[in-house]
Amino acid sequence: MFSPGSGEQVHDYNGGIPPSGLFWTVELPRESFSVSRHGRKAELELHDLPLIDTFQFLGPSDTPAVLSMEIEWEALEDPVGRGLGSAVSPTDPAAFLGRFARAASTAEFSGRELGFSFRSNGEATTNPTFAEIGTERNGVFL
Repeated sequence: MFSPGSGEQVHDYNGGIPPSGLFWTVELPRESFSVSRHGRKAELELHDLPLIDTFQFLGPSDTPAVLSMEIEWEALEDPVGRGLGSAVSPTDPAAFLGRFARAASTAEFSGRELGFSFRSNGEATTNPTFAEIGTERNGVFL
């Protein structure tokens, strides 16, 4: 989160940094994410996901926090194939295969920790900006 006036970072909600070094990722409960049978709609619903707030990336303090969100995506058009898969070097940015469609999405967010809480002002939407829905394979899954 950034201060609206200065743009200075004031919160950095994250799952911590495990020994693998992978950061800004957390494992989601299986039931929190669903995709329609035809793949044109998806929904993420999280309630009180435990995180930490370090107030700035790699900051010196860890404050326990929770985050809740409800996000929905719906395809606006047919998906388009992307990527070159194993036809290119594994280090090439196009070394993936995917099918993506431009989408509309809506979201509501809230979070809290000791002495601070926030909530989105109603339902946020990607209209008229950008959202996408699709599937991708990379690495050993090609």
